[in-house]
Amino acid sequence: MKLRLVQIFSIVFLLASCGGGGSSESESSTTDTATESVQEDVPAEVTLELSSNDQMQYDKAQFRVKSGQKVTLTLTHTGQMDKAVMGHNFVLLKKGTDVAAFATEAISAADNEYIPESDAIIAHTSLIGGGETTSVTFDAPEPGIYDYICSFPGHYSIMRGKFLVE
Repeated sequence: MKLRLVQIFSIVFLLASCGGGGSSESESSTTDTATESVQEDVPAEVTLELSSNDQMQYDKAQFRVKSGQKVTLTLTHTGQMDKAVMGHNFVLLKKGTDVAAFATEAISAADNEYIPESDAIIAHTSLIGGGETTSVTFDAPEPGIYDYICSFPGHYSIMRGKFLVE
């Protein structure tokens, strides 16, 4: 009798194991398909908008994009002051860049709209004044957290944000 119970238990256990394996495999396939479709839904291009004003402020403190996406960032200066007095730009810096050192270097690049010759720059817009708009298109870098600033003298300490790449 004991032997018969052990045999029955073994058969039930084997059947349950086989049935569970098929279900798990099915769930795994469904999960993989769902992951693939989410990845397919990520647009190849993204458009970002950033505003600046006469109070030395950006309206956004961070952006989030996917690595490799073609990014078009449009910067609008909603103020009224001329770019010689209250100019703004968008400068995206490589990971690990010393922002203060870069901004100090930018001060000496007045003849180039405060964009110094530097390997630390991923992308930048031109310098604009009140009522003006500019844009830049670039490929999002590898995943990580990047700083963006306005490189007009004295602005970087307030006009900065994080560019998050997934």
